[in-house]
Amino acid sequence: MTARTPDLRILVCGTADRGDDGAALSAISHVLPSLPDELLCRIEIKRCQMLDVTDLLAIGPGESCVVIDTVVGVEAGQIVTMPLEDLARRPAGVAPRSSHALRVDEALLIAEVVRGTMPAGTFVGIGGKWFGYGERFSRAVKAGLPAFGDAIRNSIEDLLAVPRQV
Repeated sequence: MTARTPDLRILVCGTADRGDDGAALSAISHVLPSLPDELLCRIEIKRCQMLDVTDLLAIGPGESCVVIDTVVGVEAGQIVTMPLEDLARRPAGVAPRSSHALRVDEALLIAEVVRGTMPAGTFVGIGGKWFGYGERFSRAVKAGLPAFGDAIRNSIEDLLAVPRQV
């Protein structure tokens, strides 16, 4: 029996032991239990400490993705949501924290060249402040986690609202 390919891949970036860098992990752990089964069965979750081109290349035709991460370049606790296309071409000063080897715009543009199209999807981030060792979040990120979770959930629901195309 072959497993059905997902309609949506969620790329959860960051590490739990580096302060605000673990915000995406925390947020998705609260979002997933609240999603209805009819959405959950269409989702695949991938944890990526660092977003890599190979993560984006794994998004198949007809699939979309949500990339979630902590960002720098915006106020701590601020929620950022944008199409991947905008993040690749007009990031507006937003720099996902978990892109170390390549900047996220470079990874997206390389994936676009290799795939022939930009992966369909959305980026959802929360501004971070503290990235030292430890599991504690800054006050701003801790206060922003409910809104971050809501933004992630809204992105998931928006991307799965269209019936599956075969």
